[in-house]
Parts: sequence; structure tokens; C-alpha cells
Amino acid sequence: MGSDRFDVLREQVRGQVIEEGDADYEAARQVYNGMIDRRPAAVLRVSQAADVIAAVRFARGLGIDVAVRGGGHSAPGFGTVDGGLVLDFSARRGVRVDPAARTARVEAGATWADYNHATHAFGLASTGGIVGSTGVTGLTLGGGIGYLARKYGLSCDNLIGADVVLADGSFLTASDAENVDLFWALRGGSGNFGVVTSLEFRLHPVDMVHVGVIFFDATTGADVGAAYREWIATEPEEMGAFLGFHRGPPVPFLPEEWHGRPVTVIAGMWTGDPDAGPAHWQPMLDAGEPLGSFFAPMPYPALNIMFDGLNVPGLQGYWKADFLRTLSDDALRVAVDKSPGIPSVHTANHFYPIDGAVQRVAPDATAFAYRNVDFSPVIAAQWPDPSENERNIAWVRDYWTALHEFSEPGGYLNFQDADDQVRIEDTLGSNYARLAELKAKYDPDNFFHINQNIRPAPAAEAQEAREPAKIPAELQAQLDAAPRVQPGAGSGATPSEAAPTS
Repeated sequence: MGSDRFDVLREQVRGQVIEEGDADYEAARQVYNGMIDRRPAAVLRVSQAADVIAAVRFARGLGIDVAVRGGGHSAPGFGTVDGGLVLDFSARRGVRVDPAARTARVEAGATWADYNHATHAFGLASTGGIVGSTGVTGLTLGGGIGYLARKYGLSCDNLIGADVVLADGSFLTASDAENVDLFWALRGGSGNFGVVTSLEFRLHPVDMVHVGVIFFDATTGADVGAAYREWIATEPEEMGAFLGFHRGPPVPFLPEEWHGRPVTVIAGMWTGDPDAGPAHWQPMLDAGEPLGSFFAPMPYPALNIMFDGLNVPGLQGYWKADFLRTLSDDALRVAVDKSPGIPSVHTANHFYPIDGAVQRVAPDATAFAYRNVDFSPVIAAQWPDPSENERNIAWVRDYWTALHEFSEPGGYLNFQDADDQVRIEDTLGSNYARLAELKAKYDPDNFFHINQNIRPAPAAEAQEAREPAKIPAELQAQLDAAPRVQPGAGSGATPSEAAPTS
């Protein structure tokens, strides 16, 4: 039931083009955040890099916006756009592991659950998200905080290459060996510079981990938080654990009378010798009077999906973020004071440690500049009832305003909402000017602006003009030989464990 307007695109791609009125449209336009209700003109289910090249050229010619959707977890809904074209990578989730080289090549639609499943078969991993359904690409481009950050750095610190389609439809690879400035910008500059079609990561030995979750009454959160602050600072980097303030989830190791009530939680993993895990967790058990706890050795991927049941698509969501040089008593007092207003069991108010390996990377080595802070707090409010939106958004804003008094100017890009665009320069800090120059070099017209946007530097400030990159011969051949797909028809392809070279 597609329109004539998109017939040209259908002739140039192998992926399915879905428009309003097509049977799959309502499902195809949905993103993780149920508060986002946008109606794109079309959704392209990308089948290969050649589709992206054709789609970018098509959208530019038509004068419509492009949004890029990997895992679809963007809190502001940057994976969709009213009246524009969505490049949906959900069918491109392959992961190819080279165990000898300890690297993984990942397609742009893969989630961290996909990634960890593939790498764990070889006893390997790299820093990924806390929630398994989060997309690999978006998290990495914004930095990438996770359980392994203290030991192995951010996700972007483990990125060793990426294939990218630029705003003019050209295709190139960015790494330490080629297009080095673009590679620098991709590691923390988010989706400002092009459409990433695949990524390559460095892997590390990670197999069984000792998982711990400890609940306390939220009213004791200031004391528990202070104990956590001292404990995590002295623990080896093999300990990756966050401090959280929640409503008690319905888990068997938390007494039922605490389900839905404000609690403080310590959760994470010990990645050293699993037998040594209990001794490393003991100081936090002694930090107060636990309401309940859980400890067990388990495969790393099992921890990655442990909280997925609390983070389900379709909830209403609104997020705020900051950076803290230290987890001060003042910041802890704010967290405790705001705990009675936590919207639901789906809300996560976490303080993630980002010391250790994260801080051993120089602030100007990647686009992620905040390498001198110890914690990254997020107020990720989620709730099921849209009628509570106004109240819960106000709660997040009030909480953030109180916390920000004790925070740095910027905040973690992946935890910011649409109204945080005004903070982009503070968030990218000392690297913003260089990023703006590279934006002018690679996307001078700001074609890719459905993101936490970096404005191109004025022409006089920009670096040398970029020579147009040539499309690799094999991709050009795919474009030229693309079969004519009937309106509404898909490729029929299923995700493969082997990622293509694109």
C-alpha cells in the first residue's frame, strides 16, 4: 500500500520499505520509550550497507529527515522522526568473533544480549550496557558505561573500528589506521557524523562472574551510600558494582512487604576468581541491615539480562544525568530525600563508578572528555501510566536540579533527554570545539541532527574540506544490482551469526 514517492527507494534497496497504511507500519514505528509517538513517512528495514547508502542519497534528494534506530533504546526517541525516514537495523544483529585475535565484528542492530551471547562462547567480553536489550551501536557512540568499565574502560574505549555511511552517501572505515579524526569523534560524539553500519571491538577474558545484589531500607541510604563510596574506591577493578535507589522489585530474595517500597541497592559483579567473590562482597553486607541479598556465580551474559524484566518496551520514560567528581554526602542526601517519589519499580536511580580504566584514558584521546570524575548518576524514570507523565517528569526535574548543585556541568550523553540539548557543550567539554570542526568536515549541512546535536563549526573555523570517499566496489555493485523489491515486501532474511564485511 506504499506511495509512489518511495517507489524509487524500493527499487534501490533489498530491505523492506514500510509506509503508513502498510500492515507492519504500527509495529515498525514503535521505539522503546512509550512516551514517543511519532509517525515517520517510511521505515526502511536495512538489509546491508548498500541500503543505507541508497537511503541517505534518497532522503537528501527528497529533503526529508533521517533517524537511525539500532536497539531503539534512546530515551528521547532519536530512533524515529515525524515525516522522515527511519533506518531500522533491527534485522542486522550478527556478531562474528575472532577468538584468536580477541575481536568481534558487530552489525549495527545488535543488542548487548546478542553481543554477549556470541562472545561468551569463547570466554570473552567487553564493556557493554546494564540492560541486555540496549543497542550496541548507540551505547558505544555515546561512551558506554557498564559493569566492566572499571576494569576495561568504556565501550568506546574498546572500539577499534567502524564502517560509516556519511551524509553525502559515501562509505568509509574509521580506525586508528584510516580516517583517524572520524574514529576519534565516533568514540563519544554520538550519531552526529554518519550512519554506523558495523563496529569492531577488542575483547577480554570474562567468563563466570560472582554476582551480588543487596537491598537496604532507603531511609538508611546515606549511610549505606557512604560505605559504598569508601568500599568501591578500595576494591580492585575486578569489582564492578553500582549504588541504586529503587522501589523494591518483586524478587524472591526481597521480603514481600518491601515490594514497591523505596529501597537502596548495591548490585554488580566480581570478575576475578569467583571463589574470592564472597569476601569482596562482605564489607557491603556489614554496611547496614540488609533486607535481602543474592549472591551466586553465573555466566556474565546472565547478569547482563538480569534486570531486563524491569526494563520493558512501551513504558513511559524520562531521563536526566550528571557527572560527579565524588559521591558526596550532599548528593547522597538528595537521593534519599527524593526516594519516596520514585515513580515505579521500573525506575532506576543509579550511581555508576567510572574510575579505574576509564580514567587511564586521556580526556582528549577520544571524544568522551569526562575522565576526571568518579561517578555517573542517572535518573531513569519509567512508569506504565501516561496519566502520570506530568507528575513524574516534574519529579525527575526536581531531583536533577537538587543533585546538579553538587555535580559537574556536563552529564553522560546516553542518559540525557531531548531537553538536554542545551547542555551539549558542557557534556562534551574540552572536546566540543574539535567535534564541531569535524562535524563541519563530515556533515557540514547538519543532515544528521536527530541526536544530541553538535552544530557544525562556522566555515572559517572548520578544518580542511574532506575529499569525498569512494564507495567500495562491492558495495557499488550491490547498489547497481539491487533486485526490485515489491512495495511492502521484505528481504526474508534472518539475522546471521556471521556479520558481513560492510
